[in-house]
Amino acid sequence: MPTDLLRLDLVVPVLMSCAMLWWVSRGLSWTARLATAAVTLVLIICVLLVERGWG
Repeated sequence: MPTDLLRLDLVVPVLMSCAMLWWVSRGLSWTARLATAAVTLVLIICVLLVERGWG
């Protein structure tokens, strides 16, 4: 696995977003949890694309 994929500046925000997503979605239905997870992943991908200049 390339070392570029293991950089902490990428891993830590993703893990923190997952933890926050879990905390927020505890009282939601499964469909709402899936929708929240999808939106969160899209936002993370967009931020990474803009940060790396791919977009």
